[in-house]
Amino acid sequence: MKDKRLVIYAVISVVLLLSPLFLNAYWVDVLNNVGLYTILALSLNIILGHAGLFHMGHAAFYALGAYTTAIINTTYHIPILWLLPVSGLVAGLAALVVARPIIHLRGDYLLIVTIGFVEIVRIALVNNVFGITGGSNGIFGINRPMLFGWKINKPWEFFYLIWGFAAVTIFLFHRLENSRFGRALNFLREDDVAAEGSGINTAHYKLIAFVIGAFWAGMVGNIFAAKMTIIAPESFNFWESVVLFMIVLLGGRGSIRGVILGAFLVLGLPEIFRQFATARMLIFGAFMVAMMIFRTEGILPPLPRKYPIAKMLGREGSA
Repeated sequence: MKDKRLVIYAVISVVLLLSPLFLNAYWVDVLNNVGLYTILALSLNIILGHAGLFHMGHAAFYALGAYTTAIINTTYHIPILWLLPVSGLVAGLAALVVARPIIHLRGDYLLIVTIGFVEIVRIALVNNVFGITGGSNGIFGINRPMLFGWKINKPWEFFYLIWGFAAVTIFLFHRLENSRFGRALNFLREDDVAAEGSGINTAHYKLIAFVIGAFWAGMVGNIFAAKMTIIAPESFNFWESVVLFMIVLLGGRGSIRGVILGAFLVLGLPEIFRQFATARMLIFGAFMVAMMIFRTEGILPPLPRKYPIAKMLGREGSA
C-alpha cells in the first residue's frame, strides 16, 4: 500500500514538474499562486493543524515578510533571496512578541485576538507607519530575484522557484511531523490538559509552533514581493487569512497531502469554472458546504500513526 502511494506521488510530481512545458503563461501563473498558498497553508498547518491553535491572522506575518523584503531591497538594493531568512526572522520575532501573552487563550478567544492582529497590521501599513510602508499605494520597484546568476523573471522560472521551495517545505515539515516535537504537538492538540499532565510544557510547544509557522509565512512574503515587484496593503487583508484557514480545514488539519490538495481546490477550482463568471463562486461555495457536511475531517485527513510496538517490545526483552 505504501509503495502504491509512493508511485502515485511520484507520477503527480513528474506531471507537475513538466506542466510548464504544455501550459500557457496564464495557467503557469495560476500554479504559481497555488504553490505560494500551498507553502503558506503548510505553515499555518503547523499552528492550526498540529498544535490545534485557532489562528486567523496568518496574513499579518505574510505581510511583514513581504514588506521587510520590499523596504530593505528598495532602500539598500540587497538581493531578494538574501533577504529570505531576514523576512522570516522579522515575522518570527513579531509572532513571538504577539503570541507570548495570548498563547494561553483557547478556541474562539485566540481566534478573535489573531483577527484583531491582522487588522492592526493592515491599518498600520495603510497609514504609512514611520513613513516607510508607502501607505495605500504600497511599495514599487522591488527587484526580481537572482539565482546562480540567472534573473528569475518569467512565469515558468518563478514556477520552479516556488515549487522548489514548496518541495523543501514539504520535506522539512514531514520530518517535523514525525519528530518528537511533532508528536507532542499532536498530543496537546487532542487534549492539552492531558498533555500538560504528562509533563509537556504546552505553552512552550504552542509558542514554538506559532513562531515556526510565522517564520515560514514571512519567507513566503519575500517570494511574493519578488514575484509582484509591487506590494500594497490590499494584498494582505483579512480575506487572505480566511482563505488559508479554509485550505487547511478543507484538506484536513494536520495532513500535508490534504493541505496541498486543499490549495489546488481553493485556488484552482474557481479558475477552472471562470467561464461561468459570477456563478463560479456559487458552484465553489456549494462544493465547500458539501465537503464540510460529508467530510468533516477534511478530504485527506492525516493517516493514523503507526508505532513499531512489537519491535520495541522485542528490543526491551533482549535488553
